[in-house]
Amino acid sequence: MKTFIIAAVTADGFIGKTADHLADWTSPEDKKLFVRLTKRAGVMVMGARTFETIGRALPGRRTIVYTHHPERITAAGVETTAEPPAELVKRLRAEGAPGLAICGGAGIYSQFLEAGAVDELHLTVEPILFGEGIKLLNQPTETTMSLIHFEPLGEHTIYLHYVLN
Repeated sequence: MKTFIIAAVTADGFIGKTADHLADWTSPEDKKLFVRLTKRAGVMVMGARTFETIGRALPGRRTIVYTHHPERITAAGVETTAEPPAELVKRLRAEGAPGLAICGGAGIYSQFLEAGAVDELHLTVEPILFGEGIKLLNQPTETTMSLIHFEPLGEHTIYLHYVLN
């Protein structure tokens, strides 16, 4: 089972202006890539704030939301958890999940990286600058990666696919 972070960042490295900023600033090509990769994984995990920007389970994918207040997540077809990332990955692997797409936000990305529970990073770099906002990670993390694929998405967006070393 592959576990991967999937994220879109601005050219200056931000995933959003604020914690509740919708991902409406990303390109149509990024959205198509997100759908393709998350459907292939079969399971998506995200933090409660990221989930609030979506508000529902997405078709064709199992959705798991990290929260300390599961009673606040009332959308049909959405599971909640507070288990450590390594335990969630172990459980999903035992259940036969094909993959796990880690969909944000910064705290969730950092927790999974720190737990050693990430195999790959799928990153879309969009041609926009925010100047400030939410970084990809919310804590210092040093991780080396190898670029295994890159391609333009549309005219101005770049897709980078890394494997973690």
